[in-house]
Amino acid sequence: MKQEDELAMKVTKEIVIKFIETGRLSIGSFEDVFTKIHKTVRDSLSQDSARD
Repeated sequence: MKQEDELAMKVTKEIVIKFIETGRLSIGSFEDVFTKIHKTVRDSLSQDSARD
């Protein structure tokens, strides 16, 4: 796994955990929300890489 992919997974995991802890994410919507968050994080990392 590339370093950028690993970072995206870690960041996504932390965000999802916070959403679960605060009651903003339920098990029923987990897959959809996780996918959307992960895509957003990856896109953000890609934009940062393009700026360098």
